[in-house]
Amino acid sequence: MLVHPQIDPVAFSIGPLAVRWYGLMYLVGFAAAWWLGLKRIRDNKAPITRKQFDDLIFFAVLGVILGGRLGYVLFYKPGYYAAHPLEIFAIWQGGMSFHGGLIGVIAAMWYHARRSGVDFLRLADFIGPLCPLGLAAGRMGNFINGELYGRVTDLPWGMVFRQGGAAPRHPSQLYQFALEGLALFLILWWFSARPRPTGQVSALFLIGYGVLRFIAEFGREPDAFLGLLALGLSMGQWLCLPMIVAGAVLFAWSSRQA
Repeated sequence: MLVHPQIDPVAFSIGPLAVRWYGLMYLVGFAAAWWLGLKRIRDNKAPITRKQFDDLIFFAVLGVILGGRLGYVLFYKPGYYAAHPLEIFAIWQGGMSFHGGLIGVIAAMWYHARRSGVDFLRLADFIGPLCPLGLAAGRMGNFINGELYGRVTDLPWGMVFRQGGAAPRHPSQLYQFALEGLALFLILWWFSARPRPTGQVSALFLIGYGVLRFIAEFGREPDAFLGLLALGLSMGQWLCLPMIVAGAVLFAWSSRQA
C-alpha cells in the first residue's frame, strides 16, 4: 500500500499571490502544444503559418478555459449553478470538464479556420497530436492536488489519499496520465507522421481519447454528487461514447473520400 505524498498545492508565493501547481500544469500543457506545433510547422506538416498558429493558440486557451468551465456547469451540476449563477465565474473553486474544453477548442478552431480560409478538418488534424501532452500535464496536476482519485482497491499499488479516507484507492490520475496523455500522444504522433486522408487524425483522436478515458474511468471514483449512472457507467464514460461514435463515423467518411 502506498500513501499519497500530500504535496502542497501551492508551488510558490509572490507576496499575496499564490501560484498553484495545477495552474502551472496548464501552462506546461499549453507550452508543450505550442512547441510541438512549431516543430510541425518547421517540418512543413502544418496547414497554417507561424503567425496563424500563435493566434490559434490564444483562441484555444480561451476555448479550454471557457468551454471547460461551462461544460462542467452544464454536464455535471446544472441544477446547482442554476440556483447559484454567480458561482459559475468562481473558477478558483475548481470544476472543469475535458469534454467542455474539447467543445471550446473545436469552436476556436472553427472560428480560426473561417477567418484564415483554412480547411477545418486539415486544421483539426494538425492540432489533434498536439493535445495529449497537455492532457497528461492536467492529470499530473490532479495527482498533485490529491483529487479525482480512484475507487477502493486491494492491489499492491493502491494509494491512500487524504481526501479519500483510510482505504487504499486506484491512483486513477496516473492511469489517465499514462493512457489519455502519453499513450494517446505516441499513437497520434506516429499515425500523423505519414500523410493521411483529411479527417483521419482527428477521427483517431476522438476514438483514442474516448476509448482510453472510458477504460480509465473504471478505476476512477465517480463524482459523489452523481455516482454511477445508467448501466453502471460514470458521467465521464457516457460523455466518451458520443466521441467514439463520432470518431468512427468521421474515420469511415474520410476513408471513403480518400
